[in-house]
Amino acid sequence: MTQLIRVHFDVRAAMPASLEAVERFFLEFRRKNQALLDRANCFAAELLLREALNNAVLHGCHADPGKQVRCLLRLGERRLLIAVEHNGDGFDWRAARARVAALSDSSGRGMEILRAYASHVRYNERGNAVAIVKRLSC
Repeated sequence: MTQLIRVHFDVRAAMPASLEAVERFFLEFRRKNQALLDRANCFAAELLLREALNNAVLHGCHADPGKQVRCLLRLGERRLLIAVEHNGDGFDWRAARARVAALSDSSGRGMEILRAYASHVRYNERGNAVAIVKRLSC
């Protein structure tokens, strides 16, 4: 017997690779998110989404609004899926995963944030797409 999972929302979006576009998308996510999740899950979800989108814009597309960032969000009963892909440069996620940022560094903490708040993270081979799963506490 299969169990049906109720989806609270399923959003697909494509946006120019700009921080302004990310902010508009994020605010819409926040509006939906805060109505559905408790405070701890809401914080983690927002942190993971912002990290994935900002990295795609700033590092993958170098904030070139002529490039595009695509995002899929799916919030279900017990998990949130965040999938982000861009048509900019990818990165060597294997090497980045092994690095640890120094306390004095002003950037480079993305992998640490994902390790701390995500349940599962998977990159494509090129490093221009990431799927993040956050299991939600009840």
